Amino acid sequence: MRHAHRVEQVRAAEAELMSRLPGGTLMQRAAAGLAATCARLLTRRRGRVYGSRVVVLAGSGDNGGDALYAGAALARRGARVTAVLLAPQRAHAGGLAALRAAGGRSTQEQEAGLAAFSDADLVLDGIVGIGGRGGLRPGAQPYARAGRRGVVVAVDVPSGVDADTGEVPGEALRADVTVCFGTYKPGLLTDPGASYAGAVQLVGIGLDLPPAEVTALQHADVAALLPVPGVESDKYRRGVVGVAAGSATYPGAALLAVAGALHGGAGAVRYVGTAAEEVVRRFPETLVTEGGPAGAGRVQAWVVGPGGGEGARQALAEALAADVPVLVDADGLTELGRLGPGALAGRTAPTLLTPHAGEAARLLAGVDGTAPQAADGLAAARLATARRLAAAYRATVLLKGSTTVVADPGGAARVNPTGTSWLATAGSGDVLAGLAGSLLAAGLPVLDAASVAAYLHGLAGRHAAGAPGAAGTGGAPVTALGVADALPAVWRDVRAAAEEVAGE
Repeated sequence: MRHAHRVEQVRAAEAELMSRLPGGTLMQRAAAGLAATCARLLTRRRGRVYGSRVVVLAGSGDNGGDALYAGAALARRGARVTAVLLAPQRAHAGGLAALRAAGGRSTQEQEAGLAAFSDADLVLDGIVGIGGRGGLRPGAQPYARAGRRGVVVAVDVPSGVDADTGEVPGEALRADVTVCFGTYKPGLLTDPGASYAGAVQLVGIGLDLPPAEVTALQHADVAALLPVPGVESDKYRRGVVGVAAGSATYPGAALLAVAGALHGGAGAVRYVGTAAEEVVRRFPETLVTEGGPAGAGRVQAWVVGPGGGEGARQALAEALAADVPVLVDADGLTELGRLGPGALAGRTAPTLLTPHAGEAARLLAGVDGTAPQAADGLAAARLATARRLAAAYRATVLLKGSTTVVADPGGAARVNPTGTSWLATAGSGDVLAGLAGSLLAAGLPVLDAASVAAYLHGLAGRHAAGAPGAAGTGGAPVTALGVADALPAVWRDVRAAAEEVAGE
């Protein structure tokens, strides 16, 4: 599992460690790890470090110092290193002296700096560190716009990205690789910041940190959480998920939610709604019940709202009255937004809300004393948005988007590292809702069920699109049903990969 810590926590841990170490030790550790990563990148791209053209964009303070010391290490291996001093009077004196002693040179001239930047084999972005706020300052902005031929390596965080939130309030320098020190930062795992970070690599420097408030699951974590039937299991012991979805206008939502649920680990899926005939024709294993959730019989979790149309209000009321976990999606969220957080008051069983940014805006309108916000603004601050929603409704929230964020009422958050932009297709969210509901019925705690569902859904999107890379790029368009059909394959892949790692 990846653990991410706020800047305040990192600073406190650094201060405590530095009080026990000789001066400069921590910076030397960070610079050594940074230089090693850069050397590997140069060797991969050019076959060697010697003769490579390296540019260090050095701002003020310790971030610039890390970059300058790393540049000095590369210069000692024969790289031609130029430091562009963006704050000459506040450049890190020790780092600059080390670079010059190793044969590197420096410039303060913007024109010379931009020419070197564009022609470099590798650029070290040491402009702004994790304490930076706001976009790039005017003197650094040209580097965010300039063309480049080489790889850009960000030092701890891409300059212009908020390390705590991932927000990018102005111009920022897009990195190909980010080398972070001691721990991941939330802004490196959460869009829009994550899209500026490229591949994120962690260098340990010996920090003693508190438990992380933001985490990201990996294959081994997901594999450990996947429900597996035992020898005494039957379909009812494995859990029954109820799905209240679909309407005359949107019958396909019922099919897609059921498709996701069937691949989610529960032993059976019970459907209620107007699309029963279509559901059974496509998925004959589905249990169909007349009426709404109140008369459906025993289930271990409810999914309510996908394509629910005019019946969503009653279905929501009946599902929330049940003493089982309830996942609310789509039209169910619209109804919940009209009712407000009071509709969940008194519930003792978990509630999981699965909005996109537009639905989040409707849910938040007027409930926490702040002025209504546009969906784009909420999406840009997705960690804060998910946490606000979770606190306001006292429910776990899965906020869908380019980075899916799961937050619980206590402030814990998980960001999902899988997915692909091809998942932006009609019905994809219905599949996710069914999958997450099935995991709830199988007995997973709500934070785990939501996080595992997002992880598998993202992998299934990549699988269906033929986009297996770390960023889920490339590939071809997918359908929501294709994503559902890919779930068994990625379920097997996750388990197989975790078993392979465990056997090493």
